[in-house]
Amino acid sequence: MPNHGVAVTIPEPWATTLQSAREAVGDTMASAIPPHVTLLPPTAIHPPQMPSFLKHLSAITESVAPFEMVLSGTGTFRPVSPVVFVQVSRGIGECEALELAVRSGPIERLLDFPYHPHVTIAHHLGEEALDRAFDELADFRCRFPVTSVELYHHDDDEVWRVVDSFPLRG
Repeated sequence: MPNHGVAVTIPEPWATTLQSAREAVGDTMASAIPPHVTLLPPTAIHPPQMPSFLKHLSAITESVAPFEMVLSGTGTFRPVSPVVFVQVSRGIGECEALELAVRSGPIERLLDFPYHPHVTIAHHLGEEALDRAFDELADFRCRFPVTSVELYHHDDDEVWRVVDSFPLRG
């Protein structure tokens, strides 16, 4: 069954910076997963459900205005989960509202953990690599407008690819 996700894609030049940092600490998924803020984690969507899900995404993005996002510094979910991330310091409320709206449509998805918008830069690595990722991007900061959300498809090669973009038009 195809897996899909919905996310705010981090634009250039910051996407390359974050992807390079993820590669530098040895995260093997760095080249397969573009830097993003998840709104719907990988979720199996049956092909017959896709038209209603796409209509749902269109309706959401028609009513949501573009907003500014600021990424600033690092955080971690350790010891609960071996993840280091860049923090969303502006745009949190907008991401929370989008995430809730996306998950409350025709595709309902329960979460393993409470939603916390972030950009993963190290996942399932040893403590030394996680510490390095945390330290090396501690001073990272960028600002950009969020003007769309993207629908991703997870192929058998484990690469996440954008299959559609939904402009924020509210």
